Amino acid sequence: MKDRADLWRAAGEVAERDAVAALATVARQRGSLPMATDAKMLVVADGRRWGTVGGGCVEADVTEQALGAARSGTPVFVRHTLNADIAGDIGLSCGGTAVFFLEPLIPRMAELYRAIGNAIARRTPATVVTGTDWSRGPRKTAVVDGMSLMVGDALPPPAEARRTPYVDERGGVFVEPVSRVPRVLIFGAGHVGAEIARVAAAVGFHVVIGDDRAEFANAERVPWAHEVVVDRFQHMLDGMAFDEDDFVLATTRGHSYDAYIVERTAASRACYVGMLGSRRKRKVIWRALEGQGVPRAALERVRSPIGLEIGADTPAEIAVSVVAELIQLRRLGGSSPLREAERGQA
Repeated sequence: MKDRADLWRAAGEVAERDAVAALATVARQRGSLPMATDAKMLVVADGRRWGTVGGGCVEADVTEQALGAARSGTPVFVRHTLNADIAGDIGLSCGGTAVFFLEPLIPRMAELYRAIGNAIARRTPATVVTGTDWSRGPRKTAVVDGMSLMVGDALPPPAEARRTPYVDERGGVFVEPVSRVPRVLIFGAGHVGAEIARVAAAVGFHVVIGDDRAEFANAERVPWAHEVVVDRFQHMLDGMAFDEDDFVLATTRGHSYDAYIVERTAASRACYVGMLGSRRKRKVIWRALEGQGVPRAALERVRSPIGLEIGADTPAEIAVSVVAELIQLRRLGGSSPLREAERGQA
């Protein structure tokens, strides 16, 4: 996720300058809250901010408390509760409890912060373990590519494997798993493909977009993409391997190109393969692909039309509907209930 990578890299720069600053990370949460399970924020006394822990009054309070921790040089846990009465008073439709881990930025951790940011940018998984008691000095370890970067005394390894941050009470550590950023591969950089790239990047996907036309696939036209490829679609596919955190989209200018991309990716390990177009287009292409020997089971997992049914018409609206479906699969897993209902009526 570009924003998360930027946050960690910024932490490295801020720490190196020995500014008064802190990291605030969700450690536990219960109920319905306006924040992600791995929400994280970097705050600096001069007013600069990276990331968010939900906004509103909670974020304002956490910011103040985080800067308090920075000035004291001591990490703390703070609890915030949004109950029904408070939610009604401030106009929020949520309620629950969140515990945040607030830790001061330390100059000698600058290299470690940057290493995590670079790992995120490279889509390399990592683990960050921070001691919750700094009475004998700051303690933090990052494990990237099997290598450990350590500040302070050695910390015990995580007691269990989880996907979200958690507190290991027995070990006295706060554990942050940094998962590999899911990747969206968009074949076709036309108007719709470019808009999908923009929205997907904004919500935290690693975006790769490719086209055989340099006037469409270039960094000036799609500056939000992490990777832009100009090549024949066959060559692009020849050089790619797909994993279970990949989302493949065929959004080219021609049926034959889309059909080829589906043919090459339908049976891949990608968690999502989708093709832009109508039900009629899908029917025609599926019939042709089956005739070429593509297994029906592989084609049945391909989403087409792509996107949630919201009446989208313009490229930007279509992009919103498509990325909404990707988010749904990423966050909730399984198949889209709306898509399955639609298929049942097809």
